[in-house]
Amino acid sequence: MLRPSRTARILLHLANLVVIFFLLLPLFAVAIGSLQSEKSLQANTRAVLPDEYTLDNYLVILTAGEQKGRIFEQTTYLPDNIKHFFRAFANSTIVALSVTALTLALGSMSAYTVVRMRYRWIAWLMQANVVARFVPIIVLMIPLYVTMRGWGLLNSLAGVIVALTGFLLPYAILILAPYFDSIPQELEDAARIDGCTRFKAFLKVTLPLSTPGLSSCGVIMFIISWHELLIPLILNSKPEFMTLPVVIASLVGDVHVFFNLMMAICLLALLPSVVLVLLLQKYVVEGLAAGAVKG
Repeated sequence: MLRPSRTARILLHLANLVVIFFLLLPLFAVAIGSLQSEKSLQANTRAVLPDEYTLDNYLVILTAGEQKGRIFEQTTYLPDNIKHFFRAFANSTIVALSVTALTLALGSMSAYTVVRMRYRWIAWLMQANVVARFVPIIVLMIPLYVTMRGWGLLNSLAGVIVALTGFLLPYAILILAPYFDSIPQELEDAARIDGCTRFKAFLKVTLPLSTPGLSSCGVIMFIISWHELLIPLILNSKPEFMTLPVVIASLVGDVHVFFNLMMAICLLALLPSVVLVLLLQKYVVEGLAAGAVKG
């Protein structure tokens, strides 16, 4: 296999830097905006860097509006949902962790069944699963609302968890199936010869070998459920059940939009996802690469 020339490697590195720059540019704009007052943010929209910086946006958020700081001292109105930031953060954490655990538990067993029990109808089921993903989620909101109302799960975190698990489970199966298929079946057969049942062989052999695939799938499920807006917004109307995306959306009012507070909350909301990806980066890359190449 021929190695690329020095010029080709330099061009590839430059292309990567350009892509990274465009990916991080919006995040940079959000970070700068979160350190400005609303007046400074609106004064000169073409300025790359502001004339002054302030942490008052974070002060207002982290004190639930009890301390306004300098830039909000003359403000008579602050959005009420700022008071629910910590509750919304806790709600998002509960929802994201629960959905991730459920999708991994159910998705791993379903994906294992797909790749090991090669029934004829499974291929049709997987194709129908892929086609069903093309249906816009907004089309399903009315049936989902009616169903959750019938089950008594409106205005509860349980309803959001059940709905998100149902929507994300097919994605988990599609991610995990190629990875399970890459694990030699002879290892499970050896365990079954030693006295393990199929399910015990799955728990003792397949799952431990699937740590990279499960980690990459878990990170993806966590990020999607953490940042989900539509389902919590439709199913929950009470402030005590709000998640962080709903709090951010509520800052867009009929009269005023709190851009600086929105940007600050966006950065705070990104922290768990960033930390999780950094901690599991090795497993995520290995799992996605193995599933793509071996699958």
